[in-house]
Amino acid sequence: MNLFQKAARSCFRKPVKSLLLLCVVWAISLLLLSGMASRSANIAAKDTTRQAIGAGFLLESNPQNRSQRLEQASQKILELYEDGQGSYDGVHQEKRVVNGLEQWFSWTDNSFESLKLEDIEKIAAARGVSDYNITTVPTAVSPGNFTRIQDPDTDQTYDVQGVALIGNLQMALDSNVLSGNVSIIEGRMVEKDDENVCVISQELAQQNNLKTGDTLTFAPAQASEPLQEARIIGIYQVKEKMTPYMSGDTYRSENVIFTDLHFPEKVQQEDPLYEKAYFKVENVDEYDAVREAINAVDIDWSRYDLIDNNGNLDTMASNFNDLEKISNILLLVVAGISFIILFLIFIFWIRNRNHEIGIFLSLGISKGKILLQILCEAFMISILAVALSLIFAPAVSSAAATYLAGQQQQTAELQAQADAASVATEYEAPQLTITSVDVTITPAMISADILGTGALILISICTAGIGILRKNPKQILNEMS
Repeated sequence: MNLFQKAARSCFRKPVKSLLLLCVVWAISLLLLSGMASRSANIAAKDTTRQAIGAGFLLESNPQNRSQRLEQASQKILELYEDGQGSYDGVHQEKRVVNGLEQWFSWTDNSFESLKLEDIEKIAAARGVSDYNITTVPTAVSPGNFTRIQDPDTDQTYDVQGVALIGNLQMALDSNVLSGNVSIIEGRMVEKDDENVCVISQELAQQNNLKTGDTLTFAPAQASEPLQEARIIGIYQVKEKMTPYMSGDTYRSENVIFTDLHFPEKVQQEDPLYEKAYFKVENVDEYDAVREAINAVDIDWSRYDLIDNNGNLDTMASNFNDLEKISNILLLVVAGISFIILFLIFIFWIRNRNHEIGIFLSLGISKGKILLQILCEAFMISILAVALSLIFAPAVSSAAATYLAGQQQQTAELQAQADAASVATEYEAPQLTITSVDVTITPAMISADILGTGALILISICTAGIGILRKNPKQILNEMS
């Protein structure tokens, strides 16, 4: 009778022990596959506050990456400055005395918050992109030679008493225009080569008796100078009032003024703050191919979310906060606990086979061959367990990745709330809802699972078998009696 026949008969002769090992190895294999699959999961989410319009893609900042960069910059400031007060990469920290108490204050500038122009231009050059637009964040400024629309019943306590400028590279590709909400009733829209121009609302024009060709002046928020001039080239109307960016009348629909891309930064005398970029698809039938071409562009994608025309965005797990890191920790924990459980199982196996081992030794069978038979039994059971785990792996991996992604989303939301309370910025994180989590069990994962499970069993049996290897046959036979 050869080694495999002996191992097979031993497995059937002790079905309870064999079933126990089968269940344990099945669970270990399943957890290892789930951890590996979660690490590279593709998470589909929906931005419920801002969506791309038409056959195109919208590029916005990734909120999780922003939180990570903010934390890293803050830590760098603490390392660079002895008192922890200073600036680094667009993040600023200082201590202030408020009501006799010393408090820490942090804020960011436009260089930290803005999309990178060079990245936008790289995407715009991708195959299948016919045109693109860049839109600035709504920028509060003070009106110079005109008055804004103001509601006397609106609470203006925290309002800056200004109007809101929105700069566009091409106003025709602004989301308000693409949606059909904003239309021109006089003049034209802002185009690529325009400088120091603006398009105002019908209400603002009527209140100030303005027409195309007139010149408006603007100053930095809550200031009266220096003044910047912009020529009115168009007057727009809206179907539905644009949602105010925040409370007060500065950002109310009638006070929104569309300008050329660089005018808001000229007025505020700051770096540009690009909030989003829109990329128009040349051929709608090649929409998916264009998406692939854009995703292949060599930029740091962890900084961004790419949203399609339905408002869906795809962000890799490595971008979805620390999902990849947590998956790696999960794999290490599973491996450690699995080793302990397998070690205890094989210790139990060996101690309950003293009688059998003693008989084998009395027949002249070496201790090495005895351990080899136990190892063979374990591998025979494990092969069946791993095969069974592959059947359940897709469903379990998807459930595990969905749970981890949900936990990370909650963590990100709490972090965003903490940032909002401690950091002064105009940034508004999108409201993301996870719609699906796509996991794929690849051949590489299966190979890694088989090798990992096999290694755990081998190490566990060798460790548990040290007791046999250290004892001489006489000691083992004495234990039998």
